[in-house]
Amino acid sequence: MVNYGTRIVAGVSLGHGGEDIDGIPVYGSVAAALREHEIDLSVLFIPARFSRDAALEAIDGGIPVVNVVAEGVPHHDACEIIARAGKAGVMIVGPNSQGMLSPGKAKVGGTGGEVPDLIFRPGPVGVVSRSGGMGAEISLALTRAGIGQSTYIAIGGDLIIGTTFVEILALFEADPETKCVMMFGEPGTAREEEAAEFIVSGGFTKPVVAMIPGEFLESLETPAPTSHTGALIERGVGAPSAKKRLLREAGARVAERFSEIVPLVREALEDREALENSAAG
Repeated sequence: MVNYGTRIVAGVSLGHGGEDIDGIPVYGSVAAALREHEIDLSVLFIPARFSRDAALEAIDGGIPVVNVVAEGVPHHDACEIIARAGKAGVMIVGPNSQGMLSPGKAKVGGTGGEVPDLIFRPGPVGVVSRSGGMGAEISLALTRAGIGQSTYIAIGGDLIIGTTFVEILALFEADPETKCVMMFGEPGTAREEEAAEFIVSGGFTKPVVAMIPGEFLESLETPAPTSHTGALIERGVGAPSAKKRLLREAGARVAERFSEIVPLVREALEDREALENSAAG
């Protein structure tokens, strides 16, 4: 993260206060770090069973954004984290969020690994994904096609997460660098359906390209557990076919295959440019 340009002011590790890593001071608690630094984001490289305490410590300290990386945080813990964050006005990204990255500016979490410059480049496409791996694959495909990204964010594939597609779409709507958004969804939950409703309501006015795999799950006699913990289809809720239909009805372009993503994004950008030129003329 430091090598990419992220300004890391402090680390927190119980029992290691007073140490430093490459000149970055380590504190024994979030409160101790906050006494010495202004902190606007905390990323938790913490195992799932300990993420609750770490997240609550950051929330209680008033840090406005908390990125929970761990997958499989117990649902009761995730509920408590999100409830406490809501009362405190704190944005929770995750659990099971790989991280986020604004090309050429900063990255948080493990996004891009040690070679983010090979995957991401600055540009006009916002990328938001439930899957960290697939979000990176999509960004790589766009980069290889000469299409850059404004910001990439992995919201997490766990059943219970904080920030959803709707909140990220609202942020991209307000971002002048973002001209269109690529969404990667999954089976389960109603997050893509909520995004479609948000688009229909006028909350998001820029072009959307989406891909939601997993439709084969709907044909299984006994639903099989696959992918992330959030990929659960229950009484038809969360079915990929319904998600895709609702997004198409909302005006989004929906890719059926990975190979369709780049052409659809290019088409969306061209339509957006034409609309902006028409408005300017």
